[in-house]
Amino acid sequence: MLTSNRRLVVYGIAGALAIGSGAAFAQGAVAAQYRWLTFAVFAAIICVTMYVTYLAAKRVKSASDFYTAGGGVSGLQNGWAIAGDYLSAASFLGIAGLISQYGYDGFMYSVGWLVAYITVLLVIAEPCRNIGKYTLPDILAYRNNPKAMRIVGAISVVTVSTFYLTAQMVGGGVLVKTLIGIDYEISVMAVGVLMLAYVLFGGMVATTWVQIIKAVLLVIASLVLVMLVWTPYGFSLPAFLADVVGDTKVQAKVAGLLGDAAKNMTPQELGQRFLEPGLYFKAPIDQISLGMALVFGTAGLPHILMRFFTVPTAQQARKSVVWAMAIIGGFYVLTLFLGFGAAKEVGPGVIASIDAGGNMAGPLLAQHLGGGPDSFLGNFMLAFVSAVAFATIVAVVAGLVLASASAIAHDLYVGVYHGGDIVPPQQQVRAARIATVIVGAVSISIGIAAKGQNVAHLVALAFAVAASANFPCVLLTMYWRRCNTGGIVLGMVVGTVAAVGLTLVSPNLTYPKAVRAASQKVLDGEAAKRSAIEAALASGDAAAIEKATVDQKALDKAVTKAKDDMKKVEGKEVSIMGLEEPLFKLKNPGIISIPLGFLAVLLGALLFRDKRSEELWPEVYARQNTGILASKATSH
Repeated sequence: MLTSNRRLVVYGIAGALAIGSGAAFAQGAVAAQYRWLTFAVFAAIICVTMYVTYLAAKRVKSASDFYTAGGGVSGLQNGWAIAGDYLSAASFLGIAGLISQYGYDGFMYSVGWLVAYITVLLVIAEPCRNIGKYTLPDILAYRNNPKAMRIVGAISVVTVSTFYLTAQMVGGGVLVKTLIGIDYEISVMAVGVLMLAYVLFGGMVATTWVQIIKAVLLVIASLVLVMLVWTPYGFSLPAFLADVVGDTKVQAKVAGLLGDAAKNMTPQELGQRFLEPGLYFKAPIDQISLGMALVFGTAGLPHILMRFFTVPTAQQARKSVVWAMAIIGGFYVLTLFLGFGAAKEVGPGVIASIDAGGNMAGPLLAQHLGGGPDSFLGNFMLAFVSAVAFATIVAVVAGLVLASASAIAHDLYVGVYHGGDIVPPQQQVRAARIATVIVGAVSISIGIAAKGQNVAHLVALAFAVAASANFPCVLLTMYWRRCNTGGIVLGMVVGTVAAVGLTLVSPNLTYPKAVRAASQKVLDGEAAKRSAIEAALASGDAAAIEKATVDQKALDKAVTKAKDDMKKVEGKEVSIMGLEEPLFKLKNPGIISIPLGFLAVLLGALLFRDKRSEELWPEVYARQNTGILASKATSH
């Protein structure tokens, strides 16, 4: 084992170096002369996490060690690990980017994800830890038909993890390609290989510590950036916000978002609008639907639920959630200043010219605060923040792969194939590692296949399925006496089908006619905008010239994208579902699919009788409230 661990570290370092030397480069956000610095920072973080994996591998001797770190993680450690597992690239890059582009509305994602942990703390954390052992299906199988629960539970876990995993893999590939120009395919493979090393050799022990390291680095990086942004204002919030409102770049962005409605507004009114809702979420009901999916979906995410099995007691489970809420809540407050700071210091137009979704807001802010694209410190800060974002993606992917591998190995292989019979620990670990390789290979393949696709909706879909299928089943099996196998099976099926089905007929998919109309509008307005830009460039006004230069780059990118989009939908009239326009008008199906999931569990339980579920209810009730014999939760 020791020899293989040493090889693991050597291969990890060699892999990091190979990424830097063997890839083909394109134009990235980092200047060519500073790419070595980016690779050095990336390699340093990778080497640290690989060394942690080397140490963790020596502790993985049983299935319990692989799945749940032997239940030896403290509440504080688990709180940091939950934060590391939960604060994905969508949190770090996406929310700051949305705030930089749309102001207040971007912060609504933060609110939804933070409030979600109140649900987790009050109704999920302690009972799950007391009833389950390794996985989400363990909770469902305790009082219901074990084989049926493990089959439907494992399918749900793999479904949710795949949606989330694909988005993270694509995000990792795009991040590295955008930064330093490494080929997308190589970037995805790098994420996959690192993730496989963490899980394959270190299991939950390595995954936990990698997530802790990543969470600490993420908080440190965010604190440093916020302090640099806020210091000039003497840490005065009104002064900082007044400067954001008065910034011409912000005002121009709001004017572009509002269109004709901005013609009669003063510059001050435009800036103030950036701090108000409505620039991104046009329909309040869509925001409510999204909020429901985020709040209830978090309580049903399999890789989050697994974390409650890593602590020794129910008290530590509650403690870990309190710590996670504090860390995650503090971080999301910081994203507000990161987003507003990026909008004021860098400018929404510049950020969108690098990445249309605004995902480079945080890294570009770091580069600007360090001295700009031509300075050593600026590029070092850009490299550090980007490396932390990369580590964020890898850590989240590791947690998702571990959840999927656990469902396949523990629930399907041991629970279903072997009928729950005792399987030797070494055989269980071997099965888990084989499942890890399979899931890892599939995730890398899907990530590469999804190149150029809009996968942003997959994260929302993962939360929608978790909220519509997993959450109703977990909640009701723990708190409703009449809940049984029939209700769980029907709830899982209906919740998943409703969430996926509504998403496939929603505005999230590509509708060729709408794409063509939007692209044509950009092309039709090109001439007028170029004339205005040329006039500003010839005006001799330094401020006008600077703004016109940024506008010109943004217009060039918009026109190029419009032409590319026109080519992609050439000859097409309908979406992959055969629709010319969406049937379901909301972007997130939560407001419909979540009640359907609950209703299906209720109807299924009332129509189907299960003697086992009824007989075991008193024991479930006692155990979830007391934690008695929690270590033997799967003995049934």
